[in-house]
Amino acid sequence: MPPTISWSDLRDRRVGVWGLGVEGRANLRKLAELGVAPQVLVDDRPATDDVVGTEAGGLEALAACDVVVKSPGISRTREDLRALEGAGVPVAGGLGLWLAEADRDRVLCITGTKGKSTTTAIAGHLATGLGQRVLLGGNFGTAPWDPEAPQDVDWWVVETSSYQATDVTLGPAVVAVTSLSQDHLDWHGGIENYYRDKLSLCSRPGVRSVVADGDSALLAEHADLLGPSVTWVRSTDDPGWTAGLGLLGEHNVRNALVARAALVALGVPGADDDDRIAAAAHDFAGLGSRLRPVGRVDGVDFVDDSLSTNVLPTLAAVDAFRGRRVALLVGGHDRGIDYAPLAEGLTGRTDLLAICLPDSGPRIATALRSGAPDVDVREVADLPEGVRTGFEWARPDGVVLLSPAAPSFGRYRNYEERAADFVRAVEQLSSR
Repeated sequence: MPPTISWSDLRDRRVGVWGLGVEGRANLRKLAELGVAPQVLVDDRPATDDVVGTEAGGLEALAACDVVVKSPGISRTREDLRALEGAGVPVAGGLGLWLAEADRDRVLCITGTKGKSTTTAIAGHLATGLGQRVLLGGNFGTAPWDPEAPQDVDWWVVETSSYQATDVTLGPAVVAVTSLSQDHLDWHGGIENYYRDKLSLCSRPGVRSVVADGDSALLAEHADLLGPSVTWVRSTDDPGWTAGLGLLGEHNVRNALVARAALVALGVPGADDDDRIAAAAHDFAGLGSRLRPVGRVDGVDFVDDSLSTNVLPTLAAVDAFRGRRVALLVGGHDRGIDYAPLAEGLTGRTDLLAICLPDSGPRIATALRSGAPDVDVREVADLPEGVRTGFEWARPDGVVLLSPAAPSFGRYRNYEERAADFVRAVEQLSSR
């Protein structure tokens, strides 16, 4: 566990900054506000001359610092990071530094393998609809400690990745856990390490209450990692107000219920009032690439769910279209996760075509042919070919669903570029 240090503690220290992505730049702005000039800037892939490469003298420069502030993407399992800590150099993360001195009674952190972005957005929307000033931050967007972020707020709702959770020593008042499944195994050093890191936030000092997905058998199996005070939320608990959000899928009903229960646990005024919550739910804009309809061609609906990068959300996305024929576009960057659970979840789906995309497509196809023999499986060379294949199969009234159960890296820069390629392919069909 990293040491408990706050941002204010960095004054008059020799500080090194390791990692200069989005959060790394927020870290630099915070240090500037504190009057701290970093002794060294280090990045694994330096883009400017004033930044030292980690393997080109950067690690030695960091070893001369009193404290190193790292970006979330730098794993605590890395040997170079462990070497720094072994030499007595504390390595801290921005979120942990912020929570160490924040008013944690007004902070909700939302984590989970999938669903955390949607749940964070819903929580912020509901609290705003209740007349509260809310900052949505963390992995979702703005770093709460960034001097450019609004500070005059009533509550902080912070999406927290498993990467960020490993940097936290003091917890918020409330933690919400939306789901649990395999993810980021290479970063965490194995599946059980991932589960432990992901849920570590729940048992940090200061956490009063945890709100968790009660439909997750895997979360129930790991209940011992959730702390002593857990509220379990199930999709069947819905009194009806979630319809006002206009979201597809049972999993999004549960996300909404988790968001509300977390606001109640936090003590947000009006969150426990059904009528006020129902009114606050309206006009929710939703998130891009989360079960977002992008077009209809000859009766076939095309849905972008590019943000679904592992098995759990993909199964939930397929389930959102019960009773319809679904051509599922699945596959992408291969990070070695087990696709047997995908096959298990799709077993018996005679109304489904699985279109397997590079690079993980062949492994997925093998898993499906072995574990879900009723599913029609085809392998294609790229996403546009997959869209055309899905369209021909789904006619006259089916769904072509991009829900890849894999990241976009390699073929695409990010999930947005993959989604844009999907939309272009749909537009080409509609123009024919």
